[in-house]
Amino acid sequence: MSVPKQRIDSLLIEPGCATNQAKSDKARKAGCKKPLTPGAAAGGCAFDGAKIALQPIVDVAHLVHGPIACEGNSWDSRHVYSSGAQTYRTGFTTDMGEFDVVYGGEKRLYRAIKEIAETVRPPAIFVYQTCLPAMIGDDIDAVCQAASARFGLPVIPVNAPGFAGSKNLGNKLGGEALLDHVVGTLEPEFTTDCDINLIGEYNVVGEFWQVQPLFEALGIRVLASFCGDARYRDIAVSHRAKAAIMLCSQALINIARKMDERYGIPFFEGSFYGIADMSDCLRRISALLVAQGAPADLPARAEALIAREEARAWARLEPYKARLQGKRVLLFTGGVKSWSVVSALQEVGLEIVGTSMRKSTAHDREKVVEIMGTDAHMFDELPPREMYRMLKESKADVMLSGGRSQFVALKAKTPWVEINQERHHAYAGYDGIVNLVAEIDKALHNPIWAQVKTLAPWDLQEVADEGESAFADQELRHG
Repeated sequence: MSVPKQRIDSLLIEPGCATNQAKSDKARKAGCKKPLTPGAAAGGCAFDGAKIALQPIVDVAHLVHGPIACEGNSWDSRHVYSSGAQTYRTGFTTDMGEFDVVYGGEKRLYRAIKEIAETVRPPAIFVYQTCLPAMIGDDIDAVCQAASARFGLPVIPVNAPGFAGSKNLGNKLGGEALLDHVVGTLEPEFTTDCDINLIGEYNVVGEFWQVQPLFEALGIRVLASFCGDARYRDIAVSHRAKAAIMLCSQALINIARKMDERYGIPFFEGSFYGIADMSDCLRRISALLVAQGAPADLPARAEALIAREEARAWARLEPYKARLQGKRVLLFTGGVKSWSVVSALQEVGLEIVGTSMRKSTAHDREKVVEIMGTDAHMFDELPPREMYRMLKESKADVMLSGGRSQFVALKAKTPWVEINQERHHAYAGYDGIVNLVAEIDKALHNPIWAQVKTLAPWDLQEVADEGESAFADQELRHG
């Protein structure tokens, strides 16, 4: 196996992880490794996690060393957008076959790197290890080092074969590749006292572009976004940032913690989902930057911006209040979205009948209790059968979840709104919460539901027949 066991063990006991911090000393030392169930890692293995974390670096070539199916399994399932380069949208693979299994795939990998370097000419090539070459012993580190020297560009090995563990572990292994080979390798043309990094922002459906103007209005420059709409150079110079916002602690907390330790870049965990949390992020990053040497009037300017944007957002939400008053929502997502959109949904009149706490930290749970006043609405993993039962018993009017749960909602004849990474609408920032409420409104009032909940003609006839039969039986019993 090409991933050092010590590296995996260190990531499984990550000290910056809020979940680990809540454990006892004994439980923390045991790590968070769970035995993998055969087949259960499909679409969610370590390789998939590494691709999710790194593929939003849009100007580099992402070369998958393995059978072609490995590239196809994760290709384009997340709608991460680019403002320029489109190199990341080309699928590069070594397409290993049976002869490579017998003779090894290192020469094939070298030839693939050569072809990309000579034809595409990207600023860097990321090479992803997969299960098959890892098992036959291909040394991608050595091949990448030799190719980098020969072709004069960075060739970055990403050691995250699928069998190493879960998708979440793969996220962190992708982050380790950046820390080992990219971060700190270049210097920015200039720096300011207001340079920040965003960590765990993937620009899903262009969400990064909904918050970037807010930072720019305050004179805050996003030096690097890990890794939404990122360029190779952004990541390479990111060690000169003054502060960072950690947006997805479950995925890349190792990057935030190690950049704090190595380069003195303080960070906090925030969220861009929901009005209150967007404002909280602007307040906290302003205060953190002032502590790092930014102009002292930055917090005051942030308050003025927050007041203006909140007023604008609430004015846009006002027309929805009458249409959504009293409607019941089941929220089946995870992480910060378990609570960060709840307050805004409640403000427009929606009632939250339950929210899942998958991938959520102790802090996330505390926030749910703080916002909803009770923990009675929280639940963890929920099998489809239980999800269906909850939809029916709670009489939820709409469910917000990822795509894999949509069929449960449809079977329960309940409107459904995609809220996870496969969505087609951006929900971040002040504009994002307006988009989310608009999507809920459209789902709830779509006329298709009236038709779906009406009995089909053949079912109506069956009900009529049953009614006539019951009437005849009653007549016979009473003479």
